[in-house]
Amino acid sequence: MHPSLFSPDILAGQQALVGGSTQGIGRAVAEVLAQMGASITLLARNEERLQQIAAELPTPTAQTHDYIVADFVDANVVATRVHDYLNSHPRGFEILINNTGGPAGGPLLAAPAEAFRAAFEQHLVCNQVLAQALVPTMQANQYGRIINIISTSVKQPLPNLGVSNTIRAAVGNWAKTLANEVASSGITVNNVLPGATVTQRHTSLIEQRAVQTGQSTESIEDNLLQLIPVHRFGQPEEIAAAVAFLASPAASYITGINVPVDGGRTGNL
Repeated sequence: MHPSLFSPDILAGQQALVGGSTQGIGRAVAEVLAQMGASITLLARNEERLQQIAAELPTPTAQTHDYIVADFVDANVVATRVHDYLNSHPRGFEILINNTGGPAGGPLLAAPAEAFRAAFEQHLVCNQVLAQALVPTMQANQYGRIINIISTSVKQPLPNLGVSNTIRAAVGNWAKTLANEVASSGITVNNVLPGATVTQRHTSLIEQRAVQTGQSTESIEDNLLQLIPVHRFGQPEEIAAAVAFLASPAASYITGINVPVDGGRTGNL
C-alpha cells in the first residue's frame, strides 16, 4: 500500500469506530485509517488483543486510540457498551466500520434454524444498534461515513455458504435502505465486498471444505484460484484500501453502492 495515497492529514481530527478490529480485514482497516490521521476506537471481544492493537496503531498526527470490549453474538451487549462509551465520549464518531466474523460454512439445508438467528443477530442487528447509536451525532454534524464489510455473495451467492449468503444479502439491503434515509444529512453508507482474502476465516473455510470432500487444501486452493482472473488471493490491506477511500471526504458523492474487491471473481457487474 503506497503511503502517499493515505496522507495523515486526510482524516486528521476524525474519530472512527472499527468492528472486528483485532485481526484480518478489521485490523488492516484500523491501521490504514490511523495512518490517515483518524483516532481509532477498536470494537471486539478480546480485551488483551484490543489493548495490544490499540497500542500498536500508527499515530502520525499524535491522535489517541481506544477500544470497547463487546462480543457481537449479543447485540444488546454491543449497544450497552457503545452507549456507555458515548456517555463518556459525547463527541461521537465520523466513521463507522461494521465488520465481524462470518457464519460457518455449509450447505443451506444442513443449517439449523438457530444458525440463521445467530447470524442475523451478529451481523444485521449489531449493525442496526451501532447505526442507531452513532447516526444522531453524524446528522447533527451533517457528516458521516458508514462502511459495511460484507462479501461478494451480496451480488452472487457462493457455494457451500448457505447461511452467509442469506444474511449478507439482508445486510446489503439494510445498508441501501439506510443510505437513502441519511443521504440528505451528508452521511454516506456503502458496502465493501471482499472476495477470497487471506484471513483466518479463509483458511478455516478451506480446511472445513477439505474435511467434507476429502480433497487436499492445496487442491481446493488451486480450484479457487482458477475462478479469480488475477490468479491470486487478496490481502487484508487491499480491502482496507477500498474502505479508506470510501471513508475519506473524496467519496462524498458515492453512497448506497456495493464495491467488490475480489480480483474480478464476481461474475456480474
